[in-house]
Amino acid sequence: MWEYYEDHGAEQESDYPYTGVEGTCKYNSSLGVVATMQNNPYVQVNGSNGPMMTALNTKPASVTIEANRWVFQTYSSGIITSAACGTSDDHAVVINGYNTNGSTHYWIVRNSWGTSWGADGYVNIAMGSGYGICGINENVAQPFTRAWSG
Repeated sequence: MWEYYEDHGAEQESDYPYTGVEGTCKYNSSLGVVATMQNNPYVQVNGSNGPMMTALNTKPASVTIEANRWVFQTYSSGIITSAACGTSDDHAVVINGYNTNGSTHYWIVRNSWGTSWGADGYVNIAMGSGYGICGINENVAQPFTRAWSG
């Protein structure tokens, strides 16, 4: 994902709305770019709970998860704790934060499927070890703040 931004830049969300239909990118350079990335635009974050929480204390992180399973696609509330979510990454989301109060610690994740999905566009995914629930611990990255311009 970061390589795409480095090559093309980011358009305004209003120029590139979510459609809810699988397809190809509709990048249109004539609409203008609102931000670009420079060399080495992101850093991989160690995918275990401690380093991920530390990273999230500074800014959100991009992660890939498996989203093609029923447990994820039909989510509406609560915390996904089921390993039935799988670990074969097929979808990018953003971890905005975490909650360690209560008996089940979880990641607060923003999905791109709009506010009619999940809990107003968000899903809570339990913290775990290894690949994590839905594979959330496998590919974690944050943009370098200094890498953005625009």
